[in-house]
Amino acid sequence: AHPAPPITSCFLFVEVAAMRAKQLRRGAMSRLSHDDGEAPRVDPHKAERIAMEEVRRRLVLYDIPEPPRGGPKES
Repeated sequence: AHPAPPITSCFLFVEVAAMRAKQLRRGAMSRLSHDDGEAPRVDPHKAERIAMEEVRRRLVLYDIPEPPRGGPKES
């Protein structure tokens, strides 16, 4: 598994971390490794901090949607 590309935009970092935190609160397992090899379930109160650390370590893959073509139409 390849690491995610580095995030250079603060806005993108916040968006990716927020989406990952939502996954963690819904029961996803943390991707941060632990000594015993098992990643425990995430405390919902810590989901945002864990998500930010996962994004910092490039453990979260993300897609950037293509911008719409043509832009807004003028009347």
